[in-house]
Amino acid sequence: MGEVRAWTKEAGLHIETGGGAILPKTKDALPKVVAALRKNIERASAMGSPIVRALLASDRYSMPDDGPVERHMETAIGILREVRSQALDAGIKIGIENHKELQAWETRQVIESAGKEFVGSYLDTGNPVFVAEHPLTTIEQLGPLAVSFHLRDSVVYEHPDGIAVQWVPLGEGTVDFKALVAKAAEILPPVHIYCKPITARPAVVLPVYSEEFWNKWFPRGRSRDFGRFLALARRGRPYDKPHLTADVPEVRERYMDGLKIQQMDHMQRSLDYCRTTLNLGVRWRA
Repeated sequence: MGEVRAWTKEAGLHIETGGGAILPKTKDALPKVVAALRKNIERASAMGSPIVRALLASDRYSMPDDGPVERHMETAIGILREVRSQALDAGIKIGIENHKELQAWETRQVIESAGKEFVGSYLDTGNPVFVAEHPLTTIEQLGPLAVSFHLRDSVVYEHPDGIAVQWVPLGEGTVDFKALVAKAAEILPPVHIYCKPITARPAVVLPVYSEEFWNKWFPRGRSRDFGRFLALARRGRPYDKPHLTADVPEVRERYMDGLKIQQMDHMQRSLDYCRTTLNLGVRWRA
């Protein structure tokens, strides 16, 4: 890890490290989760990272089955407080990624309740649509707490069974990234910005008109925020550019060479959009 720190410093690079989900599946797993988070802080310090990325769970369906979401938020807050002194001593902040388990106002509640002095937002613009949230709402809620800023675009559109969402190259989706980045420039502290396209995944339909969706998964959903998301979907349409989608293990190997070529192309298109349209970046101007 010391070698990585020296190499990144020599190359003039910025490094940010992290880990996975911090919510334990059972109470017995709690000590193991805390130990893993402590190890991630040690690694970040050794490698020269100012943050440790973390999240509560990969998505709402991966959260523990016992109890409401408020209980799981309290568990996460307790886990974060367990490592507070270690993080402060190391001069490191834990960046909670807004993933696919909480809406932004809930993530903000976790951060502020744990302590803004050592916890911040690992701010991602691609995940909000999976929790029926407009990415601009996410920026407004979490922007002031950001420790890192990741750009990812999505198409969002109406579907007979709800609202469909799918990640696409930056600048090719439904989200107005000019407005989003302008708002971020107003309210975010100085952070590094990452171009982070993830593509080749099929569209996911959120069953937002079903009773189960609201009763089980988003019982605390806010009507104003959902209205904004619905308005975004009504402006959107399916992604219609030629592309490979192979997210099924049984067929992935057959498409792997094509997927590699496509991913390089999608990354280049996304970077070009960041530079020419969003006017982001420094070194490319030289």
